[in-house]
Amino acid sequence: MADFFDQMCRVIAETEARRPGSLSPGPEVEALFAAAPRPSPATSAAPAAPRSPEAAPVPAAGTLDALRDMLADCRRCPLARGRTHLVFGEGNPRARLMFIGEGPGFDEDRTGRPFVGRAGQLLDRMIAAMQFTREEVYIANVVKCRPPDNRAPAPEEAACCLPFLKRQIDLVRPEVIVLLGAVAVKYLLDTTTGIMKMRGKWTHYENIPVMPTFHPAFLLRQEAAKREAWQDLQQVMARFGKFHRR
Repeated sequence: MADFFDQMCRVIAETEARRPGSLSPGPEVEALFAAAPRPSPATSAAPAAPRSPEAAPVPAAGTLDALRDMLADCRRCPLARGRTHLVFGEGNPRARLMFIGEGPGFDEDRTGRPFVGRAGQLLDRMIAAMQFTREEVYIANVVKCRPPDNRAPAPEEAACCLPFLKRQIDLVRPEVIVLLGAVAVKYLLDTTTGIMKMRGKWTHYENIPVMPTFHPAFLLRQEAAKREAWQDLQQVMARFGKFHRR
């Protein structure tokens, strides 16, 4: 059965000849997303900001479970006061592919799981289009508690959580990391270069290849960007010897 991105890619291929050079996916692709729920006003395309504060030393936990226990009652930053559940991350502890987003939203805070809301449903389709399952990959965020009103994390909030994210990466040791959105790019790569310039270009974190692309919440609002995101993901697929099946 053709999935979300397979349909999108096929329609784009059929319509690009009629609209050469167009960045808009056109009405055919728009129809594929007509039933997709709209995200909350939160945005991952946050503007570049000054360098974040110096993060604390990386925790020495030897397993993901031990690291989760270290965070169980975290009160390191003000975000803890408003959370329902801490959202640690989930997936295969030996995943070859890791996705890193911005922070929990309403549904994630309610369930304690990353990417389960409307943007998470799109991420699931993206993962399936890449010929992986959610259970095969690992999914985490820059911050583990929901920022108020789904705003972008403040530098001091990200600095408190960043050592734990880096330790998650150390423990999973993926072959490739996909960074979802401007916030993940900014804090993990310690850069002020925006997502529009970073996306689709390979970079590295601790010798791990990294592909920055758009956050699924952004894709739900900016339909023309879906084609670019799919191009980014196909580059990742190629690293694993996977190619789009038309």
